Amino acid sequence: MTAAVTAASVAPASAVARRRTRSAGLRAALSGFATFVLTIVAVLALWAGSLWIFHVNPYVGKGPLDVWNYLFTVPGAEANRAAVFGQLWVSLGHAAVGFVAGLVVAVLVAAIFQLSAAAEHALMPLAMLLRSVPLVAMAPVIILIFGRDFATIAVLGGIVVLFPALVTIAFGLKSAPAHMSDLVSVYGGSPYTVLRKVALPSALPSLLAAVRISVPGAITGALLAEWLAVGGGIGGAFGGYVAAAQFSAVWSSVAVITIAALVLYNVVHILEAVVLARMGMLDRG
Repeated sequence: MTAAVTAASVAPASAVARRRTRSAGLRAALSGFATFVLTIVAVLALWAGSLWIFHVNPYVGKGPLDVWNYLFTVPGAEANRAAVFGQLWVSLGHAAVGFVAGLVVAVLVAAIFQLSAAAEHALMPLAMLLRSVPLVAMAPVIILIFGRDFATIAVLGGIVVLFPALVTIAFGLKSAPAHMSDLVSVYGGSPYTVLRKVALPSALPSLLAAVRISVPGAITGALLAEWLAVGGGIGGAFGGYVAAAQFSAVWSSVAVITIAALVLYNVVHILEAVVLARMGMLDRG
């Protein structure tokens, strides 16, 4: 009788918990979408307002309506759209390479720091020193070493992603509850076991935050690599557009890559909020 009563009481409680979890995930998704919409509106208002406040010459400064017309309504808009969006996909592909390279290295190095305090003390100051060097200053050396090829995209994009992600993930790994780490150690767990069973799960909010902040960084790194080294994409097209005084193309390219960055950032942000809400970790992110 007691077991039956207990089971009967647990089932409704479990259903309530699932409903609360789904509700928290839905609220997080709606909040993230509302933030995204407000961000787009704010960017458009700031864009148009800046051109008006500073009296930018209409020949040089193009507003949101000018970009819309260039891409969708003027004669030749289809060709304009094909060129700009074709370059966008190239840049996003380059950004994906830098994103994956930088994030993978950040996770591996942060794990090494967690396993070895000596490695952290030796390498973290070096990482911070390298982070303080402008990437434009490092780019010529990187190009000399790796050439104007795929590897340069991975290195330049990876550097932009690496350092912020490394600091964020390393902090998350160290936020694991000490008593849980001690419990695993007492039962004979190795430092690697502590990392796998305690530190990594506890670092999930920081890991997701690192993914989120790495998205715009990867796009920035891709544009820089295209501009300085490999060409192609939106970064490689800027120079030609400016030299030919194709200012509508310049502003359209900037608008498209900015919107793409905002969309990707907010998609990751919404997924992050939903995952953390469903796991009951939203307040820790």
